[in-house]
Amino acid sequence: MPATPELISPRSARVSAARRLARRNFRGKERLFLAEGPQAVREAAGHVDTLVELFATVDAAARYADIIGEAHDAGARVHLADEDVIADISTTVTPQGLVGICRFLDAPFEAILRARPRLVAVLANVRDPGNAGTVLRCADAAGADAVVLTDASVDLYNPKAVRASVGSLFHLPVAVGVPVEEAVAGLRDIGVRILAADGAGTDDLDDELDKGTMGGPTAWVFGNEAWGLPEETRALTDSVVRVPIHGKAESLNLATAAAVCLYASARAQRASGGCRSVTES
Repeated sequence: MPATPELISPRSARVSAARRLARRNFRGKERLFLAEGPQAVREAAGHVDTLVELFATVDAAARYADIIGEAHDAGARVHLADEDVIADISTTVTPQGLVGICRFLDAPFEAILRARPRLVAVLANVRDPGNAGTVLRCADAAGADAVVLTDASVDLYNPKAVRASVGSLFHLPVAVGVPVEEAVAGLRDIGVRILAADGAGTDDLDDELDKGTMGGPTAWVFGNEAWGLPEETRALTDSVVRVPIHGKAESLNLATAAAVCLYASARAQRASGGCRSVTES
């Protein structure tokens, strides 16, 4: 590997092609997206046939020599680049010196159904990329089997969503562009209970846990950050569940509520027969 950058001009064709991937229409056309920083690039290199190219500053290449090696082993083209080039490609204020170009890796919804998932997060009309990525991270941490983004939700490959997932994008199947009606119907057909998370829900999450009703396959439907779930979407689900507010907070934000709901299901599914009521002896 050369000791000096081979890419020194932001106007080079290679750099221009990478920079365009910050825009959704180019991502969709090329079916490629950007993964920035050591964590995302490491995950991409470890995901089969995903990392296509890697741009690295000389300092980053030395600091993350193991990641550079993994990228080479994965068959990616590695370019040493000037810091100005990395800054031009990067979508962050303070680039970390590594920017990867990755192939799309979303899964067909039918493949998710065939795998018979037990815990699924469905994002319906979620528009903020940071929230989408964070919910994906929460789903991964809770041991969910899949995430589904409906056709009205944000682009999975938005750079902010990719960063917010902190590598979880590479860990579990994600289906995109699925109409919410199709998502609900498909999951219900394979025996998954559909729960809507809504602050105005008629059912209380604590009560659901105490009744032991959450131990089976479950999909949580999370709505828009500002207006939640419309009535027609709530009507599709088996139950509309609220996270109880025991203190004086007005509400929980989307990602926090999603984490609470997903972990509640994960705990119930791992307990024999579901969760036992705290009033039982």
